[in-house]
Amino acid sequence: MKGVRRAFTEGERRREVLQGVEMSLAAGEFVALLGPSGSGKSTLLNLASGIDGPDEGEVRVAGVSLPSLSERERTLFRRDRIGFVFQFFNLIPTLTVEENLLLPLSLRGGADAAARRRAGELLDAVGLADRGPAWPDRLSGGEQQRVALARALVHEPELVLADEPTGNLDEETGARVLELLERLLRAAGTAMLCVTHSRDVALRMDRILTLREGQVVTREVGRSASERFRPASSVGA
Repeated sequence: MKGVRRAFTEGERRREVLQGVEMSLAAGEFVALLGPSGSGKSTLLNLASGIDGPDEGEVRVAGVSLPSLSERERTLFRRDRIGFVFQFFNLIPTLTVEENLLLPLSLRGGADAAARRRAGELLDAVGLADRGPAWPDRLSGGEQQRVALARALVHEPELVLADEPTGNLDEETGARVLELLERLLRAAGTAMLCVTHSRDVALRMDRILTLREGQVVTREVGRSASERFRPASSVGA
């Protein structure tokens, strides 16, 4: 992002949420985004995904200028090249676990035998190989978030946008899910921008950005690789 501005009109008042944001992620890099409520973190994620467009400035993902694309082109770009992990899982309750994973591929017309193998491999990677036929409401919160992680990666995106990915989980389960997310993304070479209120979560990233009053005001280095990769714990969350 270069010189990104975004404002919203609230009644008769115009509020500038982002005021000339400058930031970048390298391929495969993990970046945490901290900031108080109302600082513009969700707005920044929406711009990074092309859901919303800036009033001014440039947003480029994988070399593509998102503001230059039509709404349909942004939708297709997001579908093909960006993955999402949300706080509240956002699994579709009328689809089985396997069908939730296959949905991103179905939207691309690719839910064939190879896609089913890919979904099965990811379910195995998150420790849920036997839960493909299950309905989401039969899973624990940690299991649902692990399905959401697998769904975010099934189409092999270049960038994952995570919005409080462990915010709806207890501390122990959240730590296991975060470790799993890290390992899967790093193995795939996928970059991640992670919005979080948790300093512990942020310290696991490669860099930490803080958004305050519409601007990135601090940049910090996260933990070293040796600290990030502690011995693997069970994925039985």
